[in-house]
Amino acid sequence: MKILNTKYIIGVAVVAAAILLTTGYLLTKRDAPSELSGPTYTVKKGPLRISFVESGTIKARDQIILKNEVEGRTLITYVVPEGTRVKKGELLIELDVSDLEDKKIDQEISVQNAEAEYVSKKENLEVVKNQAKSDVDLAELTLDFAKQDLEKYIKGDYLNELHKADAAITLNKEKFERAKDTLMWSEKLAEEEFISITELQGDRLAKDEAEMNVQIAERDKKLLEEYTYKRNLAKYQSDVNQAEMALERTKRKAHADVIQAEAELTAKTAEYGRQKDKLAKVEMQISKTKIYAPDDGLVIYASSAKNTGGWRGSNSEPLDVGREVSEREELIYLPTGSASDAEIMVHESYLKKISIGMPTIITVDALQGKAYYGTIQSVAPLPDAKSMWMNPDLKLYSTKVTIDGEDLTLRSGMSCQAEIIVQQEKEALYVPLQAVIRIGQEPTVFVKNGKSFEAKTVKAGLDNNKVIHITQGLKDRDVVLLNPPLKSAAIYTREDSEYGDKITSGLKNVETTNAQAATVVPESQEKVQDEERKHKRNRQDSNEPQKETAMQFGNMTPEKMEEMKKKFESMSPEEQAKAIEKFRKMAEGGN
Repeated sequence: MKILNTKYIIGVAVVAAAILLTTGYLLTKRDAPSELSGPTYTVKKGPLRISFVESGTIKARDQIILKNEVEGRTLITYVVPEGTRVKKGELLIELDVSDLEDKKIDQEISVQNAEAEYVSKKENLEVVKNQAKSDVDLAELTLDFAKQDLEKYIKGDYLNELHKADAAITLNKEKFERAKDTLMWSEKLAEEEFISITELQGDRLAKDEAEMNVQIAERDKKLLEEYTYKRNLAKYQSDVNQAEMALERTKRKAHADVIQAEAELTAKTAEYGRQKDKLAKVEMQISKTKIYAPDDGLVIYASSAKNTGGWRGSNSEPLDVGREVSEREELIYLPTGSASDAEIMVHESYLKKISIGMPTIITVDALQGKAYYGTIQSVAPLPDAKSMWMNPDLKLYSTKVTIDGEDLTLRSGMSCQAEIIVQQEKEALYVPLQAVIRIGQEPTVFVKNGKSFEAKTVKAGLDNNKVIHITQGLKDRDVVLLNPPLKSAAIYTREDSEYGDKITSGLKNVETTNAQAATVVPESQEKVQDEERKHKRNRQDSNEPQKETAMQFGNMTPEKMEEMKKKFESMSPEEQAKAIEKFRKMAEGGN
């Protein structure tokens, strides 16, 4: 908490006391009956209508809004004159189509290329499927042959070879036995010298040859059983395994080739479809360059409807040949019925007064002497963006009013005035708005009491910018002053009351602080002095003009204070308010 210079605080307190004395004096004068004079008004009871008027535009209730659906920005090459009554199917607007025609030609070429690639991939898929089937069939046939070869060897060739080996052994053994018998007889005949030695030796040689053939046949069988059979069996089994793996590889490769071909076909199909969609989109865009009337009606340009509103902010270029329009831009309003609405812009200060269903009286500038009745149908939840853009401080809310009945003389775009009925009383007390002023935030009127006027606090209701509804405080036939003293309202306000309380509280705090400072012990007094020195250094760093002003108030004599008091009383209410504001800022800022 800041420790203020004692001399400076006393100075400010004296000035504040002077202001409070002056204010109290003036308040006392206000409460006392005064010899005021001026025009008067006799309070009377009668019907009272509280309303306010806003401007707007007549809009068709049932209308078709035609928008530009061509992408990007396009030039208008033809537009039907505004105000023309058209039949269903008549041409309203034609947009430039040259760029779209070029796009169409380019897109047709793209479609043809995409179609060729699509057909190629489609045929390629069939070729790949056929080749895959052929490869798989060949691999399956090879496997079948390998299995047959294995079975043939086990059940056929090997058994035949084994049988041949056994037969060879048996045959050679027979030959050997015969050779042995022949040799035996040859030896006996040789002993009898019936045969020659040469013949004997030949029989011996035949016997030895037959014996060796038996041994060879036995060895061949052994080789067949122990080596040749095992080798051939392993070979045929290996052929079967290789054929099975080859079949698996062929199937996988065939499947992969088919999947690849299908993927390429799918991609080309999608590309072909996309190119056709783009072509269809271009053709659709070309078709949208001509806008036809969907129903019978009166042609109203959207730019005209927007530019004839009761507020500023719409500045659309009128429709005409050569004008550039953007996508989704509103071009034409085509009313299809005779019922109308009013679109008005309500200031934010009136929002608390209006609600859905309130009665409204509509007058049209172009139709003098006619009045239309309607009700509020909707109020926009947010202020109008265009009016905010033109003036950020202006908040207008678009409000739609439904007009009762149908009138062919009402046309879209007509300017109108809407009187919104907020409250309607059959019997009510009211006074002119200028007769009521606020004193201390309380509505007050000056009522005639004998030959003078006295201030009287009343309770006020709504007003219609001319008269205000008085709900309590006045009675019928009371006479009130039409030009109450504005000085009374300016001297005492709620803000000044709070300021006076703050000054009074500040004076009490100053007295308490001074009393405490006089009775503090030396240690506390030393701490206070340290704080004062610190605060003094801080004040030296502040603005020099503020320091000089504070010193002047601190050194002010009683005569000077009295002079200031008289000067304050002679000020106008505006000058007094400024002076009070200045003193308040000085007191709150500690300067």
